[in-house]
Amino acid sequence: MSVRVILSVEALEPRLSGIGRYSWELAQRLPLIEDIESVRFYRNGQWIIDPGLLLTVDGLPLWGNKPLRWLRWLRWLRWLRKRNQWTVRLKQAFVMRSHLFHGPNYFLPPAGAGGVITIHDLSVFRYPETHPAERLAQFERYFRLSVERAGHIITDSETTRQEVADFLGWSLDRITAVPLAASPMFQPRPPEALAPALARYNLVPQGYALCVSTVEPRKRITQLLHAWEKLPPSVRNRWPLMVTGGAGWLSEAVRDLMDKGARQGWVRYLGFVPEADLPLLYAGAALFVYPSVYEGFGLPPVEAMASGVPVVVSNASCLPEVTGGAAMLVEPEDVPGFSAHLEQALLDEEWRCRAMASGLTVAGRYSWDRCARETVDVYRRMS
Repeated sequence: MSVRVILSVEALEPRLSGIGRYSWELAQRLPLIEDIESVRFYRNGQWIIDPGLLLTVDGLPLWGNKPLRWLRWLRWLRWLRKRNQWTVRLKQAFVMRSHLFHGPNYFLPPAGAGGVITIHDLSVFRYPETHPAERLAQFERYFRLSVERAGHIITDSETTRQEVADFLGWSLDRITAVPLAASPMFQPRPPEALAPALARYNLVPQGYALCVSTVEPRKRITQLLHAWEKLPPSVRNRWPLMVTGGAGWLSEAVRDLMDKGARQGWVRYLGFVPEADLPLLYAGAALFVYPSVYEGFGLPPVEAMASGVPVVVSNASCLPEVTGGAAMLVEPEDVPGFSAHLEQALLDEEWRCRAMASGLTVAGRYSWDRCARETVDVYRRMS
C-alpha cells in the first residue's frame, strides 16, 4: 500500500534538541522506505523543499527555504502574490487532504486532522516547573486540540504508551510505542582515539564518570551529588564526576554542591559540549549515571550503552524498560544506597564487564532505521 506523508519539521534548527534529532532522522529515512510514495515537509504553514537547510541557516527567517532577502526583492510583485494567495492555499489544502500528516513534536495543525502525533512524554503536565512559561502556554492552547485532531499517537516507549493512554483516556489500540535510537557516532573507541579530544577538558580515558542531563529537579542531580560526595575519597577522586547539559532550573542546593565538589576536585560542570565532542566524552567515561525519575525514553543511557560504557539509572519511569536489564538500577532518594551502588559500579570488574557487553547488545536492538520502519507501519495502518 503506497503512503503519502507530510512530516512537520519545526523542531529542526542548527542546534538540535532531542525532538529535533528524532525529526531529522525520520526526514532522512522516510523517503527511502518502500511504499512511501511521497514525503512533503512542512514548517509553520510553509512547505520546505530541503529540511537539511534548516540545520545550517541560523537566525534567518525563511520563506520556503529562501532567506528573507528574496522577499524584499519580490515586493514589487506583491499584487501578483496577493492574486495567487488563494490559489496557493487551495493547493496546500489539496495536498493536506491527499497526505497523512505526522506531527513529531506533539502538535497537529487544523489541516492535519486525522493524522499522527508523537507524544514523547508528559513532563509538561507532570513537572510544569521544568518548562518555560511560553511552552506551558503553547500546550495550554494547542495540545488538547491536537489530540482531538489526531487519529493515532506514537510514543517513544511502552511505559509512556500506557501513561498517555491513562492520561488521555485513549484506547491502547490507537497508541503505538516506537523506540528511538543512538546515532552510530556513539560507539566504543580505543583510548588513543579519545585522548586528544579529552585533553581539551583536562580528562583522560577511563579517568572520570559522566552524567549527561539537564540540571533540573526531576533529573535528581542533587541526589547524585550527595551520593558522589559519600563515596570514599580514593574512589571519588580517582573518578571525578563530569556533568554536562543545559542549566535548566538550578536550585541553590545544586549550585552549592557543585561549587563545593569542584573545590574538592570530585565534580565538574561542563555545561553544553559541542556535538562532535559528545560521543568521545561518552566513550572515554568509566561509568555513566542517569538518576532521572521521569523520562519518555531516556536517550543518554542508550547512547552510553552504545559507547560501551557501564550504566547506572534510576529504577523509575521507562528507564528499566529502555535499558533492558543491562543497567544497574538505583533509588536516587536513598542516597546511602545510591552511593553504595555507585561504588560497586566503579570497582566491581565482573559487573562492569557484564554491563558493557549487555549494554552493547541492548543498544544494538535500537536503530533509527527501525524507528523509521515502525513509524511507516503506523502510517500504513492509518491509510
